[in-house]
Amino acid sequence: MLLKSQEHLSVLKVIIITALLIIFTSSLSVSTDVDDSLAYIWPLPAQFTSGNDTLSVDPALYLSVSGKGSGSKIVKEAFERYKAIIFEHEVEGVNSHSVFNNFRKRRSWGFDIGTLKIVVHSDNEDLQLGVDESYTLLVAKNEGLSIIGEATIEANTVYGALRGLETFSQLCSFDYDTKSVLVYKAPWYIQDKPRFAFRGLLIDTSRHYLPVDVIKQIIESMSYAKLNVLHWHIIDEQSFPLEVPTYPNLWKGAYSKWERYTVEDAHEIVGFAKMRGINVMAEVDVPGHAESWGAGYPNLWPSPSCREPLDVSKNFTFEVISGILSDLRKIFPFELFHLGGDEVNTDCWSSTPHVKKWLRDHKMTAKEAYQYFVLTAQKIAISKNWTPVNWFVLFCANEIASSIFKFTLPLDFHS
Repeated sequence: MLLKSQEHLSVLKVIIITALLIIFTSSLSVSTDVDDSLAYIWPLPAQFTSGNDTLSVDPALYLSVSGKGSGSKIVKEAFERYKAIIFEHEVEGVNSHSVFNNFRKRRSWGFDIGTLKIVVHSDNEDLQLGVDESYTLLVAKNEGLSIIGEATIEANTVYGALRGLETFSQLCSFDYDTKSVLVYKAPWYIQDKPRFAFRGLLIDTSRHYLPVDVIKQIIESMSYAKLNVLHWHIIDEQSFPLEVPTYPNLWKGAYSKWERYTVEDAHEIVGFAKMRGINVMAEVDVPGHAESWGAGYPNLWPSPSCREPLDVSKNFTFEVISGILSDLRKIFPFELFHLGGDEVNTDCWSSTPHVKKWLRDHKMTAKEAYQYFVLTAQKIAISKNWTPVNWFVLFCANEIASSIFKFTLPLDFHS
């Protein structure tokens, strides 16, 4: 059993690394004159200049935060995380806890970068689509009287500061010969902002349950690539692992009682992601991909022998959807909510007597009932103050797309 879990984890790591490499490659800014030595900065910043100096970084690196966002826990905890990454290897220099010894060693070693200054202009930590993630980063040797140089990150929001911290950490390299952390090609001046407001990665915890700690590892990895949306495909036909207090029998559709997420688990994941500037977009796929719902509430199936899509003829179906969305709204603050909507085979509706009668009474074809279901689910999401998201296949179905809303594809999608 342990071997099987290790194999699954190894496969998961390969999938994550492959997906991230694809995303990294596609998100790099285009430049016709990029030095190969810059490959360790990714995604490539929007604008930057560099020099030919090599600077050393003090292992006792200090943080100085100013601006309206100076009290941010997000920034301070991020600094400690990145400091641990930068100084992952044992560094010669400051090893003593004595303040006097530390000061004396810093003077004798003469580190170029001793303080990281972060200026955050806003104390607003609301994390929504399109939040300002821009930043500037200056890393240069202090030519003044002080023997300690400084690096400065300036951002409008804490989330811009997070992206700047990631870039700063990428500039820091461990030199195995000197046992020190160095910044090559200084001075650096970087002005950066994301090319896309939505930069996401999808995980599917219905088909393959992922422990909370593994999800956190994925989120941590996303932050290294400056991704900002975890698309959490929580539920599908294979399993229903999430606790829904309003309808507590739903998670009877989980693989086992050990492969579930409590409300507290979901809150923990969302909070962990926010500390890294990452939104969590939940997905509940309807009306297809929902067989697992009936493990706890069989009335959601058209019949025991025909279990998908969800029964369009019953008000109870939409009451359950509304209850799920009400409970999830208390967990997921992100403005987008994914309702799936793809791969719906309506044969069950056409062949089940009571659903067939409902279609006839409402003068609907099965395709029109599919449209009705999608639109009703969207209205429920909108009533919970969510912007609904669906799979692109719905926009390929002209009958549905024209009834939902007018839409414009991003320019980059037309390639």
